[in-house]
Amino acid sequence: MKMPARCPLCGGALSATRLRCLDCGTAFEGDFEVSPLLRLSDEQMRFVETFLRCEGKLNRVQEVLGISYPTARSRLLDVIKALGYEVEEPSPGPEERKAILDELARGRITVDEAVKRLKGR
Repeated sequence: MKMPARCPLCGGALSATRLRCLDCGTAFEGDFEVSPLLRLSDEQMRFVETFLRCEGKLNRVQEVLGISYPTARSRLLDVIKALGYEVEEPSPGPEERKAILDELARGRITVDEAVKRLKGR
C-alpha cells in the first residue's frame, strides 16, 4: 500500500511518525522526513518512472506515453515544480513569437508584456 502524502480530511502534508521493520517487527517512533517524491501525484510518479526508464530522453518518453514533445516537457516541468524547485520557463518557439509580435502590432499587449512573453516569463 502506498503511503498517503496528504491528509484525507484537510489536504495538509503528512509526516511519518512510526516506522516498523517488516522482518523482525522492531519499531521506531519520531518525526521522520518524507521524501518530496512521495508527495507527487500518481500521474506525476508514473511520468517520473517512465522518464527514468527512458534514461531521461524526452523523445523516448513521448513515444512511450503517446504524447507530444511539448506535453512531455510540460509534464517534466510540472514534476520539477512539484518537488519544490524553480523552473525557468522555456522561450517561445517561432510560431508563438510571431503571435506575440502580432498582438503587439495590433495594440493588444504592451511592449513590456511582449518583452516578458518573448523572454519566456
